[in-house]
Amino acid sequence: MAQARNHGLRSQKPTTYFEGCRADYVDALPEAPDAAILEIGCASGGTGALALERGKCATYVGVELNPAAAEIAGQKLTQVLTGNVEEMDLPFAPASFDALIVSEVLEHLVDPWKVMQRLAPLVKPGGLVFASSPNISHYSVILRLLQGRWELTDKGVMDRTHLRWFTPALFADLFEQAGFQVTEVRPVTPFANRTRTLNRLTGNRLRHLFMRQISICGRRR
Repeated sequence: MAQARNHGLRSQKPTTYFEGCRADYVDALPEAPDAAILEIGCASGGTGALALERGKCATYVGVELNPAAAEIAGQKLTQVLTGNVEEMDLPFAPASFDALIVSEVLEHLVDPWKVMQRLAPLVKPGGLVFASSPNISHYSVILRLLQGRWELTDKGVMDRTHLRWFTPALFADLFEQAGFQVTEVRPVTPFANRTRTLNRLTGNRLRHLFMRQISICGRRR
C-alpha cells in the first residue's frame, strides 16, 4: 500500500510537497533505485519525497517526534515511525539501510552519542551518512560570549530547545566514534565570496568561525 502511494507521487504535486527538504543531501545520494534510506527527524517528509521522486531509493523510512508532521510524512514515505528516537525500539535488522540522514536533530537529544551508536549498525558497511547541526563556534556566538551574553532564542544556533552544542570537530568526532569515516565537513550554506576570501587568507584555519551550520558526510566502516 505504502509503495503504491510512493509511485503515485510522480504525478503533479503542489509546490509545498517538498517543503523543508534537504535537496543537497538528495543530490549527493548515488543513483540507486533499489536503495533503502532511514531519516531521523523526517518532519513532514519533504526530503524523502524528493529522494523517491528522483529515483534515489525504493524505500524511505522516517522517524518523527511530532505526530502532526509524522501523519503528513506518512502520506509520502514508505514507512514513518512516530516517537522519540532516544526511547523507541527501532524494528530494523542490522545493515538494513544504504544511507542515514540526521538533519538538525542531534542537538535536541539528551545523549546523541548513544543514539548514533544504536543507529550506526543499521547502515550497511560502506553506506552513507549525512547530518547537520548548528555550530556553537560561529563568530557571532563568540562575540556574545566576550560581552558576557548567552541569550537563548526561538530558532538558530541558540535555540532554547537545544540540549547539546557542537563545533565542527566535535560533530565529526561524534560520527567517527559511532563507526563512520567522515569524508567531508562543510557549511550547510556555502560561504559567500567575501567569506571564502577571508577563509583563504587565514589558511582555512579559522573556517569553524564562519559556519553557521555544520554539515558532514561519511561512510560506515
